[in-house]
Amino acid sequence: MAKWPSILAIGGGLLLSSTQLSAGSVCRPVLTVKAATFTMPVNLRRYWHATVSADASSCTTQSGLFTMGFVRLAENGPDLSFVEPFIWHVGENKIRVEFWADEAVGEHWIADVAPCRCLED
Repeated sequence: MAKWPSILAIGGGLLLSSTQLSAGSVCRPVLTVKAATFTMPVNLRRYWHATVSADASSCTTQSGLFTMGFVRLAENGPDLSFVEPFIWHVGENKIRVEFWADEAVGEHWIADVAPCRCLED
């Protein structure tokens, strides 16, 4: 009986590897945060704006998904880590995240970039 789980695991692994091979190689575009600014509070809201540069020269696609991670600092509450989804396009992309008037961005980073199919395939 103990053989069945290992046989199923091996079979599943072979199936997975064969589907990955047929899908082609996987690449990721290079995303870089170039500039980030924070607006002054208006109606209890502030906006964090950034320009994200996307180099997808190794990809067959011209756009895709990515997430930005943030640590939100608040005057009247605990710090909070969260991610926001965005769509990138080749070139420069303007993104915006809304905050309350008493909040600020402590840190920001590109958390994840969805893979794309490589040009070489």
